[in-house]
Amino acid sequence: MSDRHDDFDGLDGFDEPRDGLPEGAFADGDPDDALLEEELRQAAAILDPVPAGLRQVAVDAFALHDLDARVAELTFDSLVDAIPVRGETDPPRMLTFRSDGVTVDVEVTADGLIGQVLPPGPAGIEVLSGPRAHARLTADDMGRFTGDAPPAGPFALRLRTGGEVVVTEWLRA
Repeated sequence: MSDRHDDFDGLDGFDEPRDGLPEGAFADGDPDDALLEEELRQAAAILDPVPAGLRQVAVDAFALHDLDARVAELTFDSLVDAIPVRGETDPPRMLTFRSDGVTVDVEVTADGLIGQVLPPGPAGIEVLSGPRAHARLTADDMGRFTGDAPPAGPFALRLRTGGEVVVTEWLRA
């Protein structure tokens, strides 16, 4: 072995234990692991960012992983389509999605989500947010639903009404 690798003798494999773990393994629940993971994510985002085109392809592929689902297109977004209200400092974001006879109106606020599925009726709703656990909401007989936490980062909604599945486009909260 050359001189520049002498410092790494015995660290070239996963066979030698350190604190009872194989080299390179993390202990479950170690708080330093979450910090390290976040620092690595930030470094990767700066040094080797994912190209926008590839990110969009990945988001589209994830949204369509349920092949029976219909995609509800965004037809109204208050960030783009609405006229600002004078004096309103933090207006809620209003969104409307449409797909073959199903309309979903959603209001995104700092307190969470409020929405309605039209035509009115009960529905199961999942707030998709990438690899994180999905928030599950239920629409009542009038199609109304609420969620306690606003989505963080990109999100989409998956609605199950009877035998139908409708997935909205992905948006950043």
